Amino acid sequence: MNVDFTIDTFSGPLDLLLHLIKENKMNIFDIKIEEITNQYLSYIEKMEKMNLTIASSYLVMASELIEMKSKLLLPRHEEEEENEEDPRENLVNRLLEYQQYKEITEALKEKERERRNIYTKPSENLSNYVEKSISINTDVSLDDLMEAFEKFLLRQKENRPLHTKVTTKELSIKKRRSDISQILRRHHKISFFKLFDVLTKEYIVVTFLAILEMAKEGEIRITQENNFDEIMCEVNHE
Repeated sequence: MNVDFTIDTFSGPLDLLLHLIKENKMNIFDIKIEEITNQYLSYIEKMEKMNLTIASSYLVMASELIEMKSKLLLPRHEEEEENEEDPRENLVNRLLEYQQYKEITEALKEKERERRNIYTKPSENLSNYVEKSISINTDVSLDDLMEAFEKFLLRQKENRPLHTKVTTKELSIKKRRSDISQILRRHHKISFFKLFDVLTKEYIVVTFLAILEMAKEGEIRITQENNFDEIMCEVNHE
């Protein structure tokens, strides 16, 4: 069976060579070409016996290694040795350049993995919520809600970190509004903080925006009897 194949976990011949150099604990500036060439060819041969198609770049590198090995094995006069460049020099430079590229690539992949754990939402102008949100109840303004929300997040951060894993199931503000309406029909009045019953970043953000929209459209009243009392949400019967 012939298949396109990248040797084992290696992304190319330089990757394979770096692996062999590391496995043999060689100094990259003093590569034992004969030993590395024999191991490299042995690896290629093993793949061919498995009836796998070897990328042409691996075969080109094999021919370069054989040529280097031949040059180093040929007897040379002392004068020639002084004037002749080390045939390994070009290979070492390529390996160093590839190694640097590989390290940068891995660092970028790590950044990408970290980015997947961050939930983002398109910026939204909160002034859209100001007009009715502030006038719903003279005791609770948008600033009061924002301050309470920040304190809630701080408490949760101190208790345990918020989960930041993004799931394939998206949570919409419309769905969250429907959920909150059902909760208020059952309980009539509930603590603002108890509506944040799932501690994921996505859920908390969507819940907060849903509460603001419902307050803006007059569906709920947000009240606080005295300063520092618990903020309560209830159905607006007006």
